Amino acid sequence: MNTSIVIADDHPLMLRGLTDFLTSKGFNIVGSAQDGNTAYNLIVKLKPEIAILDIRMPHKTGLEIAEACKKNNLPTKIILITFDKEEELYDKAKDFNVYGYILKEFAVEEIEICINHAINNERYFSKEIASYLNHNSNKKPVNLEQLTKSELKIIKLISENKTSLDIAEELSISVRTVDKHRSNIVCKLGLDNKPTSLSIWASLNKQHL
Repeated sequence: MNTSIVIADDHPLMLRGLTDFLTSKGFNIVGSAQDGNTAYNLIVKLKPEIAILDIRMPHKTGLEIAEACKKNNLPTKIILITFDKEEELYDKAKDFNVYGYILKEFAVEEIEICINHAINNERYFSKEIASYLNHNSNKKPVNLEQLTKSELKIIKLISENKTSLDIAEELSISVRTVDKHRSNIVCKLGLDNKPTSLSIWASLNKQHL
Protein backbone atom coordinates (compact mmCIF):
# COMPACT_ATOMS: atom_id res chain seq x y z
CA MET A 1 0.00 0.00 0.00
CA ASN A 2 2.59 2.57 1.16
CA THR A 3 0.57 5.65 0.14
CA SER A 4 2.33 8.76 1.48
CA ILE A 5 0.15 10.92 3.73
CA VAL A 6 0.46 14.15 5.72
CA ILE A 7 -2.03 14.63 8.57
CA ALA A 8 -2.86 17.96 10.22
CA ASP A 9 -5.22 18.60 13.13
CA ASP A 10 -4.92 21.02 16.04
CA HIS A 11 -6.49 18.45 18.39
CA PRO A 12 -3.58 16.22 19.56
CA LEU A 13 -5.81 13.22 20.34
CA MET A 14 -7.38 13.27 16.89
CA LEU A 15 -3.99 13.70 15.25
CA ARG A 16 -2.49 10.80 17.19
CA GLY A 17 -5.55 8.60 16.70
CA LEU A 18 -5.62 9.01 12.93
CA THR A 19 -1.85 8.59 12.67
CA ASP A 20 -1.87 5.35 14.67
CA PHE A 21 -4.91 3.98 12.86
CA LEU A 22 -3.61 4.65 9.35
CA THR A 23 -0.12 3.42 10.21
CA SER A 24 -1.68 0.15 11.39
CA LYS A 25 -3.42 -0.11 8.01
CA GLY A 26 -0.11 0.14 6.15
CA PHE A 27 -0.21 3.77 5.03
CA ASN A 28 3.02 5.80 5.11
CA ILE A 29 2.55 8.86 7.35
CA VAL A 30 5.39 11.12 6.21
CA GLY A 31 4.50 14.16 8.31
CA SER A 32 2.04 15.65 10.79
CA ALA A 33 1.18 19.14 11.99
CA GLN A 34 -1.05 20.99 14.45
CA ASP A 35 -1.43 24.21 12.47
CA GLY A 36 -2.15 25.17 8.88
CA ASN A 37 1.12 26.88 8.02
CA THR A 38 3.18 23.88 9.07
CA ALA A 39 0.83 21.56 7.23
CA TYR A 40 1.06 23.54 3.99
CA ASN A 41 4.86 23.74 4.22
CA LEU A 42 5.00 19.96 4.66
CA ILE A 43 2.82 19.48 1.58
CA VAL A 44 5.05 21.77 -0.50
CA LYS A 45 8.23 20.09 0.74
CA LEU A 46 7.21 16.43 0.83
CA LYS A 47 4.55 16.37 -1.91
CA PRO A 48 2.61 13.51 -0.29
CA GLU A 49 0.01 11.70 -2.36
CA ILE A 50 -2.67 12.65 0.17
CA ALA A 51 -3.10 15.28 2.89
CA ILE A 52 -5.76 14.80 5.58
CA LEU A 53 -6.58 18.21 7.03
CA ASP A 54 -8.82 19.57 9.76
CA ILE A 55 -10.91 22.38 8.28
CA ARG A 56 -10.43 24.71 11.27
CA MET A 57 -6.78 25.12 12.30
CA PRO A 58 -4.65 28.06 13.50
CA HIS A 59 -2.83 30.23 10.92
CA LYS A 60 -4.30 28.50 7.86
CA THR A 61 -7.53 26.51 7.57
CA GLY A 62 -7.85 23.25 5.70
CA LEU A 63 -9.92 25.04 3.07
CA GLU A 64 -7.23 27.70 2.64
CA ILE A 65 -4.64 24.98 2.17
CA ALA A 66 -6.86 23.25 -0.39
CA GLU A 67 -7.28 26.55 -2.24
CA ALA A 68 -3.51 27.17 -2.21
CA CYS A 69 -2.79 23.65 -3.48
CA LYS A 70 -5.25 24.11 -6.34
CA LYS A 71 -3.86 27.55 -7.20
CA ASN A 72 -0.27 26.29 -7.22
CA ASN A 73 -1.08 23.01 -9.03
CA LEU A 74 0.29 20.86 -6.23
CA PRO A 75 -0.32 17.14 -6.89
CA THR A 76 -1.42 16.28 -3.34
CA LYS A 77 -5.03 15.16 -3.02
CA ILE A 78 -6.81 16.87 -0.14
CA ILE A 79 -9.17 15.17 2.31
CA LEU A 80 -10.93 17.41 4.83
CA ILE A 81 -12.21 16.30 8.23
CA THR A 82 -14.48 18.45 10.36
CA PHE A 83 -17.23 18.71 12.95
CA ASP A 84 -18.88 21.42 10.82
CA LYS A 85 -22.03 20.72 8.85
CA GLU A 86 -22.29 24.13 7.20
CA GLU A 87 -23.38 24.02 3.57
CA GLU A 88 -21.06 26.92 2.70
CA LEU A 89 -18.00 24.93 3.78
CA TYR A 90 -19.19 21.88 1.86
CA ASP A 91 -19.66 24.00 -1.28
CA LYS A 92 -16.18 25.51 -0.94
CA ALA A 93 -14.68 22.05 -0.56
CA LYS A 94 -16.24 21.07 -3.88
CA ASP A 95 -14.98 24.29 -5.50
CA PHE A 96 -11.40 23.52 -4.42
CA ASN A 97 -11.55 19.98 -5.87
CA VAL A 98 -10.97 18.20 -2.58
CA TYR A 99 -11.10 14.42 -2.79
CA GLY A 100 -12.85 13.84 0.52
CA TYR A 101 -15.04 15.55 3.10
CA ILE A 102 -15.60 13.55 6.28
CA LEU A 103 -17.30 14.34 9.58
CA LYS A 104 -14.97 13.70 12.50
CA GLU A 105 -17.48 11.55 14.35
CA PHE A 106 -17.28 9.07 11.46
CA ALA A 107 -13.59 9.55 10.64
CA VAL A 108 -12.35 6.14 11.77
CA GLU A 109 -15.19 4.39 9.92
CA GLU A 110 -14.76 6.30 6.67
CA ILE A 111 -11.17 7.52 6.36
CA GLU A 112 -9.75 4.33 4.82
CA ILE A 113 -12.63 4.18 2.33
CA CYS A 114 -12.05 7.83 1.48
CA ILE A 115 -8.31 7.36 0.96
CA ASN A 116 -8.90 4.40 -1.35
CA HIS A 117 -11.32 6.51 -3.39
CA ALA A 118 -8.69 9.25 -3.67
CA ILE A 119 -6.01 6.75 -4.73
CA ASN A 120 -8.36 5.73 -7.57
CA ASN A 121 -8.96 9.37 -8.53
CA GLU A 122 -12.50 9.26 -7.15
CA ARG A 123 -14.09 11.62 -4.64
CA TYR A 124 -15.76 10.58 -1.41
CA PHE A 125 -18.08 12.73 0.69
CA SER A 126 -19.65 11.50 3.91
CA LYS A 127 -23.22 10.36 3.35
CA GLU A 128 -24.03 11.81 6.75
CA ILE A 129 -23.22 15.35 5.65
CA ALA A 130 -25.39 14.92 2.55
CA SER A 131 -28.23 13.58 4.70
CA TYR A 132 -27.86 16.46 7.13
CA LEU A 133 -27.91 19.11 4.42
CA ASN A 134 -31.02 17.59 2.84
CA HIS A 135 -32.73 16.68 6.13
CA ASN A 136 -35.27 19.47 5.91
CA SER A 137 -35.84 19.19 2.18
CA ASN A 138 -39.53 19.39 1.20
CA LYS A 139 -39.00 18.20 -2.36
CA LYS A 140 -41.43 15.54 -3.57
CA PRO A 141 -40.11 12.08 -4.53
CA VAL A 142 -38.89 12.05 -8.11
CA ASN A 143 -39.79 9.52 -10.78
CA LEU A 144 -36.55 8.45 -12.43
CA GLU A 145 -38.46 7.31 -15.54
CA GLN A 146 -38.42 10.90 -16.79
CA LEU A 147 -34.64 10.70 -17.26
CA THR A 148 -33.14 9.38 -20.49
CA LYS A 149 -30.78 6.40 -20.55
CA SER A 150 -27.81 8.74 -20.98
CA GLU A 151 -28.94 10.89 -18.05
CA LEU A 152 -29.39 7.80 -15.88
CA LYS A 153 -25.83 6.68 -16.71
CA ILE A 154 -24.49 10.10 -15.80
CA ILE A 155 -26.39 10.48 -12.54
CA LYS A 156 -25.25 6.99 -11.49
CA LEU A 157 -21.63 8.06 -12.04
CA ILE A 158 -22.32 11.30 -10.13
CA SER A 159 -23.55 9.16 -7.21
CA GLU A 160 -20.11 7.52 -7.23
CA ASN A 161 -18.51 10.96 -6.67
CA LYS A 162 -17.24 11.17 -10.27
CA THR A 163 -16.48 14.63 -11.67
CA SER A 164 -17.66 15.86 -15.08
CA LEU A 165 -14.17 15.16 -16.44
CA ASP A 166 -14.21 11.62 -15.00
CA ILE A 167 -17.62 10.98 -16.56
CA ALA A 168 -16.61 12.42 -19.92
CA GLU A 169 -13.56 10.15 -20.08
CA GLU A 170 -15.53 7.08 -18.99
CA LEU A 171 -18.36 7.63 -21.50
CA SER A 172 -16.11 9.00 -24.28
CA ILE A 173 -18.01 12.25 -24.57
CA SER A 174 -17.04 15.88 -24.03
CA VAL A 175 -17.17 17.64 -20.68
CA ARG A 176 -19.51 20.16 -22.29
CA THR A 177 -21.94 17.35 -23.14
CA VAL A 178 -21.76 16.04 -19.57
CA ASP A 179 -22.47 19.50 -18.18
CA LYS A 180 -25.44 19.86 -20.54
CA HIS A 181 -26.83 16.54 -19.30
CA ARG A 182 -26.28 17.65 -15.70
CA SER A 183 -28.22 20.83 -16.35
CA ASN A 184 -31.10 18.85 -17.88
CA ILE A 185 -31.12 16.42 -14.95
CA VAL A 186 -31.23 19.26 -12.41
CA CYS A 187 -34.19 20.76 -14.28
CA LYS A 188 -36.08 17.45 -14.51
CA LEU A 189 -35.51 16.62 -10.84
CA GLY A 190 -36.60 20.07 -9.73
CA LEU A 191 -33.34 20.75 -7.88
CA ASP A 192 -31.85 24.17 -7.22
CA ASN A 193 -28.76 25.39 -9.06
CA LYS A 194 -26.27 25.10 -6.19
CA PRO A 195 -23.13 23.22 -7.34
CA THR A 196 -23.61 20.42 -4.81
CA SER A 197 -27.38 19.84 -5.12
CA LEU A 198 -27.16 17.14 -7.80
CA SER A 199 -24.24 15.37 -6.09
CA ILE A 200 -26.14 15.30 -2.79
CA TRP A 201 -29.35 14.05 -4.44
CA ALA A 202 -27.49 11.32 -6.31
CA SER A 203 -25.66 10.23 -3.16
CA LEU A 204 -28.90 9.96 -1.18
CA ASN A 205 -30.68 8.02 -3.94
CA LYS A 206 -27.77 5.86 -5.04
CA GLN A 207 -29.60 2.63 -4.21
CA HIS A 208 -32.33 3.49 -6.74
CA LEU A 209 -29.99 4.27 -9.64
